Amino acid sequence: MTTPLHVLIHGGGIGGLTLATALARRGHTVEVVEARHELDALGVGIIQPSNALHAMDEIGVLDDCLRAGFEWEVLTIADPTGATLAEIPQPRMGDTPSNNGIPRPALARVLGAAATAAGATIRFSATITELTDDGAGVDVTLSDGSSGRWDLVVGFDGIGSPLRSRLYGDRYTPQYTGFANWRVTVPRLPEVRGVVMGVAGQEAKALLTPITDELMYLGAVFAEAEDFRPDPERALEQLRERLAAFSGPVAQALASVTDPAGVVYSRISQVTVEEAWHVGRVVLAGDAAHASTPHLAQGAAMAVEDAVVLAHALDAQADVPGALKAWEERRRPRAMWVQALSRAVLKQEMGGATTPEEDELLEVGIPGAAHVLVKPY
Repeated sequence: MTTPLHVLIHGGGIGGLTLATALARRGHTVEVVEARHELDALGVGIIQPSNALHAMDEIGVLDDCLRAGFEWEVLTIADPTGATLAEIPQPRMGDTPSNNGIPRPALARVLGAAATAAGATIRFSATITELTDDGAGVDVTLSDGSSGRWDLVVGFDGIGSPLRSRLYGDRYTPQYTGFANWRVTVPRLPEVRGVVMGVAGQEAKALLTPITDELMYLGAVFAEAEDFRPDPERALEQLRERLAAFSGPVAQALASVTDPAGVVYSRISQVTVEEAWHVGRVVLAGDAAHASTPHLAQGAAMAVEDAVVLAHALDAQADVPGALKAWEERRRPRAMWVQALSRAVLKQEMGGATTPEEDELLEVGIPGAAHVLVKPY
């Protein structure tokens, strides 16, 4: 496609800002609308596996990510006391590192700065309120009263995507898996130089993930009732109760936490848009189209892959509809494979029943999946 496009991206998260940077660097006019009033990402830290770092290299921010985070190469499996059971080297995609842990706010700053430097505009406290696609373009009205016409509208607006609801009604609402993620940021222990996965049978698993030289986060997944929410005053105590089987570095990490407000709790839900991810010139990407459980650490990686592959498709195809069709044909099999294996790993680790199809996926396992996902996206 040789004619520059006018592109509206609904959502200023990891995928949306990656796409904004990729497209603006190619000369397209890009505007990002974000419901929040600033790029202050929620949560603690995030793992960028090698395929995600490859996408960061494509948009020119790999070095910024590595400077802001903590690069690591080996996954360590440990028993409840912290004694090492196995050390598993992680594969690389090309010349990019195996993994990088990074605080979510730091990644938001890196990507926001890159998008702005490339020429994209980021508009805060705004969402889409009206949208009309006439086949040749999309007329959009925003919540701040402004309006415009766009060649392409992309929904990178997360698992609760308002744009998905606009396109498909309530057919694809998030489905709670029955499990939730507990996380808290703590000082990095010197011995934690990569992800340390502590396992206590099928009852509990705890991850220690370095995100800077000074910081790491402790994460743990447990079965939780759908209506459960931690008591704001007892969240830390409740997390300690769930991790009582662990001593060693997990207990040491917990002992360093004094404020229950630092405990971040999030239910693990999943979304699969079974129909086409694009309707006319409006397309969903990332968690809006295919949210997965976190068990392969690939949710954000799938979003940034979606972004750079969409930019490639717009380069290669003669028109927007052709580009969206080619993009989805390339992305859907990989994203659905990640989603299916992630869910199978969750069920296996928590002692749930698995289907024959999931058992076949589980033969690949987490180490095998890492090798699959360093192949070209």
